Amino acid sequence: MSLEAVQTDPEGYLANRDDWSEELAKELAAQMGIELGDEHWKVLNTARAIEGESGSSPGLRKISKRSETPIKSIYKLFPDGPAKLIAKIAGIPKPKSCL
Repeated sequence: MSLEAVQTDPEGYLANRDDWSEELAKELAAQMGIELGDEHWKVLNTARAIEGESGSSPGLRKISKRSETPIKSIYKLFPDGPAKLIAKIAGIPKPKSCL
């Protein structure tokens, strides 16, 4: 499903988690100037797994610990607000810790 075919909230987060696909994630990331590599996917898949289990978007510490990716590395992978970028690209709601 392409970006034009999915519903988002006013901030650009997916309205329906089930609309997410790897192709959509690539399209979203490209719009943000990010080319997804293996480390990106590890972080994104971890965030989706945590959100699927808990029902809420994880913060960076949880993502870092579970994916075994240092927070500094996450900031390099997803500059300019990594928690929001991860949530948008992973198709999960905006973390409650983000304003």
